[in-house]
Amino acid sequence: MYSYKTIAKEGKGEFKDRGSKFIGLAFPVETREEADARLQQVKTEYYDARHHCYAFIMGKAGETQFANDDGEPSHSAGDPILGQIRSLDITNTLVVVVRYFGGTKLGVPGLINAYKTAAVLSLENTRVKIIELRFQLMVLFPYESTSSIEKLINLHNLEYIEKKYGQYCQLTLSAPEKDRGELIQLLDILFSRKELIKYNIL
Repeated sequence: MYSYKTIAKEGKGEFKDRGSKFIGLAFPVETREEADARLQQVKTEYYDARHHCYAFIMGKAGETQFANDDGEPSHSAGDPILGQIRSLDITNTLVVVVRYFGGTKLGVPGLINAYKTAAVLSLENTRVKIIELRFQLMVLFPYESTSSIEKLINLHNLEYIEKKYGQYCQLTLSAPEKDRGELIQLLDILFSRKELIKYNIL
């Protein structure tokens, strides 16, 4: 796995059915604590809504998934919201749909459609972005090897994190995960040529 998709910013959408109003709110989140804080923020802002149903997916591989119906019939709200997050193949995303009851019961099929639609609208009003996974490495080399190291850095989209200069040059770099195997091979070659004193994968 070399990258994952998430949303770049918050999104909002609104759906109405037979007097009930459903407001969908999408948030980029990275931790359960952040999701809980966002949910509390929504509950505070929409304190007079009858339901605050939500779902989230977290983790680089989407390994944490959760849905909550908040008093609606079982699987009529949280799961439809979760399904829309899954359909975009995104992670680190929370969607909350608040409902203002309009006096007419919608039935389970109507609720599923309403929560699904509000979630869709909130996600349509944001933007999906791709996060490239990276790893860090440290290289220690004599100053006369600088041109070889700079060539490696430029060819493989390496980013500087820290530079230290003493008897030797020490760089901490960020590298694309997809290039890990190839980079290690090239570093081994530089080490065998004595252009590198050592390197560590951090």
